[in-house]
Order: sequence, then C-alpha cells, then structure tokens
Amino acid sequence: QVQLVESGGGLVQPGGSLRLSCAASGSIYTIYTMGWYRQAPGEQRELVASITSLGNTNYADSVKGRFTISRDDAKNTVYLQMNSLKPEDTATYYCNADLMRYTDFGVMTYWGKGTLVTVSS
Repeated sequence: QVQLVESGGGLVQPGGSLRLSCAASGSIYTIYTMGWYRQAPGEQRELVASITSLGNTNYADSVKGRFTISRDDAKNTVYLQMNSLKPEDTATYYCNADLMRYTDFGVMTYWGKGTLVTVSS
C-alpha cells in the first residue's frame, strides 16, 4: 500500500508565503514524476507544477516566478514553495506521484487527499 500525505496548508494573507510538503510512504521501488495540482470550488483540478526524477520542472503559467517545486528522493518527498500568494491561489492542493512498487510490473499514479490553502486578508 502506498500513501501520499500533504501538509503545510493554511490561511495566509495576500503577498504571503507557504511551503507545502508531500511525503510518499509504502513499498515504493522508485518514484518518477511528482506533481502538485489544485482545485478551487466549482473548478476543475489543474496542474500547478511537476518535477521529474531528473529534476526537470514544469509550471502553470499562473504560478511561474512565484512557486517553486522541489523534491528530496531520500525522503520520497516533494515540496511546493509558494510566494507572493494571491486570493486566486485559494484551493485544495493535491500531490501526486507516478511510481512503481516492489510488487508492480508497471507505473501507477497515486494521489494524496489534499491540503487547503486559503489566501485572504
């Protein structure tokens, strides 16, 4: 069984910063791409940022220059540093990981349960 657990969400004022973490645990053989998605009420889930096992990153245009994704493979953890937060960044943030378990013969995608980020004065 694999679990992804997010942490670091909360209430922050516009212009503030938050750092999200997502730790993967279980019988993991290797993790490929890890990513952060978000979903605001009434909206579809959208990609915020992703990072490959080689460290290549991809960002949504709306967060470029403000958010930074990183990973620590020794800890099976992905981070999202969010700076200059705006009210429109308010959403539930989900992490995901494309990984292979010791018992698998292919790559599967796993999701966390999400952490709420609220940007408001």
